[in-house]
Amino acid sequence: MGDGIGREFLERTKYRYLDISDQRKGVPQPPIVLPVPPDRPVFVLPDPASTGLAPVDLAGLIEKRRSLRRYAGTPLSLAELSFLLWTTQGIKEAAAVGTLRTVPSAGARHAFETWLLLNRVETLEPGLYRYLPLDHKLALLRTDPGLKAQVTAACLGQTFIESAAALFLWVAIVDRMTWRYGDRGYRYLYLDAGHICQNLYIGAEAIGAGACAIAAFDDEAVNTVLEIDGKDQIALYLAAVGKRA
Repeated sequence: MGDGIGREFLERTKYRYLDISDQRKGVPQPPIVLPVPPDRPVFVLPDPASTGLAPVDLAGLIEKRRSLRRYAGTPLSLAELSFLLWTTQGIKEAAAVGTLRTVPSAGARHAFETWLLLNRVETLEPGLYRYLPLDHKLALLRTDPGLKAQVTAACLGQTFIESAAALFLWVAIVDRMTWRYGDRGYRYLYLDAGHICQNLYIGAEAIGAGACAIAAFDDEAVNTVLEIDGKDQIALYLAAVGKRA
């Protein structure tokens, strides 16, 4: 147990084992966001400030925060979804070389893309979407009738997913991080995922909702649902969100 793959990962990603990074070799950096699927409908999200939230007591939100697995049937408004997406991946400044967002990221690499399984969001058809952070828009990817059941099965039958208003699925674009940090960048992917999810928890509390992070899932099954390869693009972390019952 003590000398398993986990310890090997930590050992082999120490600085003394690292090769020269692609950045130092002069390799052009990967795109800072994935391109918009050309044939998919795109929806403009409202200004995140349109939720009309009053100033909140941050200490109170942190104290109140709990993982929530039982949700009301109330849908999220489009403004609330917009706010949660801005909270977790919103871009504050953008340049050709990178972005500054509402969450920290190693070297401002921001290697994550956000897929969403939307069950109950006002004005949006249930289905699988992807967030387009540069334009603050959503691209609709799929609306298969069995999609929700497929995702629930991929998450080892955790049925609260089906009653959630939305499921966030965070996908790491690996070379966006390893371009600068080599294999050590894999460590930073997991750290960054934690930063993102914590912002979701706090943002959900601010709108009278709750979140539940999910790390127990069948990797291959989730990657298949998202139509990603599980190597260069990897689903690393999920979280359900819904209004409090």
